[in-house]
Amino acid sequence: MSRFEGKAVLVTGGSSGIGLATARAFAAEGARVLITGRDPEALEKASALLRGKGVALRSDAGDSAAAKSLAASLAARNIKLDAVFVNAGVVKLSPFPDVDEASWDHTFDTNVKGAYFQIQALLPLLNRGASIVINGSINAHIGMPNSSVYAASKAALISLAKTLSAELLPRGVRVNVVSPGPVTTPLYGKLGLDAATLETVAAQIQSQVPLGRFGTPEEIAATVLHLAGPESAFIVGTEIIADGGMSQL
Repeated sequence: MSRFEGKAVLVTGGSSGIGLATARAFAAEGARVLITGRDPEALEKASALLRGKGVALRSDAGDSAAAKSLAASLAARNIKLDAVFVNAGVVKLSPFPDVDEASWDHTFDTNVKGAYFQIQALLPLLNRGASIVINGSINAHIGMPNSSVYAASKAALISLAKTLSAELLPRGVRVNVVSPGPVTTPLYGKLGLDAATLETVAAQIQSQVPLGRFGTPEEIAATVLHLAGPESAFIVGTEIIADGGMSQL
């Protein structure tokens, strides 16, 4: 298939996990892919995996100045975007009594403020008919213990997708959300937990998934491409949940 032949696509947080899987899927269908991340080494490795069909740009998703700088860099390359996957984010699980203001600010700066101002900065670069897909999470729906800050940030993104949909439709731009359940990605190694605790948490989570397993980054990528593609032209302001039934059954 080549649904995205001749199209330009931006994937934030595209150097690993769901972001990288999505970037590779876009590239496989003909897109010129631009990925962002903070780690130069990870970006270099990801760029190599895109086999000449991608450009890696260093950008901090939690920095609104970096959002403007990224948009300026794309404009300088005369790039107009047909799809954007707003994927960059952070997660740290912590019991409610232990959450401090710094942790709250870091999560919301990256997951919400960063996404908001990145989309704003990219507006002049979006072609008519462009699609924005935001990476949400089922944590916004299920009330999982120790996820209060992360879940609140993802709930904010899901709400944002609806209001932005209404505002951007006159520009011909659609906004939707994909909300993954537990997916096997490097993000699980960044929860701030030791190895034994992480293994226990993963087992507990898996036991709650009716399909009996974690999802794969490629499965989430397929949903992102669907929302970004022409076949979903009648889907606007919608959240697609991909969680193996965890929040549905």
